[in-house]
Amino acid sequence: LTQIQHKLPHLKAIIQYGEELKEKRPNLYSWSEFRDLGKDVPDAQLREIIDSQKPNQCCTLIYTSGTTGQPKGVMLSHDNLTWTAVAAGRFIMLTDAKEKQELVVSYLPLSHIAAQMSDIWSAMAFGAQVFFAQPDALKGTLVDTLRDVRPTAFLGVPRVWEKMEEKMKSIGAKSSTLRRKVASWAKGVGLQTNLKRMNGYSEVPVNFRLARHLVYKKVRKAIGLDRCTKCYTGAAPISRETLEFFLSLNIPVLELYGMSESSGPHTISLPHAFKLGSCGKEVTGCRTLIHKPDGDGSGEICFSGRHIFMGYLNMEEKTREAIDEDGWLHSGDLGKHDKDGFLYITGRIKELIITAGGENVPPVPIEDAVKDAVPIISNAMLVGDKAKFLAMLLTLKCNVDVETGEPGDDLTPEAVEYCQKLGSKATKVSEIISSKDKAVYAAIQKGISAVNEGAVSNAQKVQKWVLLEKDFSLFGGELGPTMKLKRPVVVQKYKDQIAQFYADVDTAT
Repeated sequence: LTQIQHKLPHLKAIIQYGEELKEKRPNLYSWSEFRDLGKDVPDAQLREIIDSQKPNQCCTLIYTSGTTGQPKGVMLSHDNLTWTAVAAGRFIMLTDAKEKQELVVSYLPLSHIAAQMSDIWSAMAFGAQVFFAQPDALKGTLVDTLRDVRPTAFLGVPRVWEKMEEKMKSIGAKSSTLRRKVASWAKGVGLQTNLKRMNGYSEVPVNFRLARHLVYKKVRKAIGLDRCTKCYTGAAPISRETLEFFLSLNIPVLELYGMSESSGPHTISLPHAFKLGSCGKEVTGCRTLIHKPDGDGSGEICFSGRHIFMGYLNMEEKTREAIDEDGWLHSGDLGKHDKDGFLYITGRIKELIITAGGENVPPVPIEDAVKDAVPIISNAMLVGDKAKFLAMLLTLKCNVDVETGEPGDDLTPEAVEYCQKLGSKATKVSEIISSKDKAVYAAIQKGISAVNEGAVSNAQKVQKWVLLEKDFSLFGGELGPTMKLKRPVVVQKYKDQIAQFYADVDTAT
């Protein structure tokens, strides 16, 4: 910082937290020196500053991660944050510290609304105890922290739940035949019982109680969620396969939905009121409008309530685009309600692929279907905007460098096992690609053909695909801080591979 200080005219001071200063400089303070600055400030002066703050003034700026265009500074007021923290906390029945303290683990970037709402504002409102994970939590150490802390509430981005699922599957694959049989039986019982529970049946069968004793309790303990009564996911879409995997182990992972512009949550699923694939119902005091619904009831999701932001910093035009004259915040997401009032997200307006033939294709359901059909696939991204057909970029499940977060060349144990079942000896991504491994390529094609069978129309079928040498990651820039796919970045980075899909077509015509 001291080297670029001259370029920062608005920087007032630098405070070093931790070790003592090695040199004295103007406006450079150690933590203890910084605290001493307040000794001579009378309490009346502090009270005056506190009293001057008004509920409708800006309290924090959240910069949207900018997966499309320039990041925008979302202005959230004191009222936005305090109201949302209490409303959402009560909705999910967080316990006040006076009765029993909630324990949470903070591991997501605090510059994002998900972490701010759960780790700062809600934690303050309900007196929760916050434990900070290691900086490399998302590279693999998060589970160790969860085991140490044993939180009572946990918000995991989809990638966290997927990584846990992969790890548990690879451990399961190595266990004895008897253990595998018991686990398989327990998962069957768990899924059936929880699906019935989801549909309103309350009785608990004897075999479920036995499975809980033999399997579920041990699994929860192994991942540090034995005290967790509220397991949530949000910030990006999660596949049905992952939700069913955890449901089969008696860990209902509940979806919530919202955005930075709505101070975080807008709809939340509850343990006694959830449906697979739905983001739940509106938090008390929040309202939803489905704008211009089609015949299927699907349209743009719009929000209103005390959680709606003040506007974008110095971007009046963009604010007017987001909030209409009637005060509705337009989310840019497509969705619909079912007969019971549960909200389902069906796609994103900006993510829609519009083919040369004018067909609107939401990519996420097709990508999820391919990942479900071919277990070795880590990431799938559909392309084909303004093109004659759809094609897909695919990556394989590989080990990640714990230090840097960079995806490696070695396949995960689960992926190696999958290859062996197909009759392939491959253990590396590069081996599969360089030799165009017959068994693996055939399995991928078979999976994609199966997905195409269920396509709504010919325009929604995947005609071509390519395997990329490296998986998508935060390190490579293809994923944002909450592990959301940055489609424009991927399109730019792999433009040659995408061009290749359509090169033959152009020459043919």
